[in-house]
Amino acid sequence: METSEHLTALVAEGDALASAAREAGTDAAVPTCPGWRVRDLLRHTSAIHRWATAFVVEGHLTYRPDGGEPDLDGEALLDHYTEGHRTLVDALRAAPAGLECWTFLPAASPLAFWTRRQAHETRVHRVDAESARGGPLTTVSPPHAVDGIDELLAGFHARARSRVRTDSPRTLRIRAVDTDAVWTVRLSADPPHTVRGAAALDTPADCTLNGTAEDLFLTLWNRLPLSSVDVSGDREVAGLWERNSAVV
Repeated sequence: METSEHLTALVAEGDALASAAREAGTDAAVPTCPGWRVRDLLRHTSAIHRWATAFVVEGHLTYRPDGGEPDLDGEALLDHYTEGHRTLVDALRAAPAGLECWTFLPAASPLAFWTRRQAHETRVHRVDAESARGGPLTTVSPPHAVDGIDELLAGFHARARSRVRTDSPRTLRIRAVDTDAVWTVRLSADPPHTVRGAAALDTPADCTLNGTAEDLFLTLWNRLPLSSVDVSGDREVAGLWERNSAVV
């Protein structure tokens, strides 16, 4: 997907998050993040937005910790979140194509990385806010969902810190039935190795997840239960993902 598409999504997802959080109220429980209230969600996302903005604006070439979560609540917290989201969007819009700064996943450029990463970060947390509010979730289009699955599988879980491991090698296949996207994830004692497309279809799968791109995206990010998609084969492989795939 183009960076401009991710930027447009970041604007919409951030606005939808704020709207759902305001409707829910900051004391509302967040079902998709057990133990969290909406205030925790807003504090976390605000800190992440400002953390990302600092790399884009200040051009840090090495990792820097975030500035901590704001000790705010109610309307003051909502205003703080809205301001941080707007500042992030403005920073990405103004950034040069040749931006140089630290990143932590493979990408075509630092600008492409941060725009994509914050679009998906905000999308997932928008789902959290809407789950706290109740009612229907805002739809994730198939292209955005497929891209989010790519980032999760080939980005986050290709890293050494992935906890999705097994001493007995297993293969998980994921099919988005409303697109032509398919992924084969080889699980072992090492970090998962993901291949997208027909290149790995000749490898038998121990377990297959079939569902719409949106349902798979939300399930793989642990925002929907496994029952939201069709699971065939060895369900323990799907359970391994469900138990250990939370991004840390």
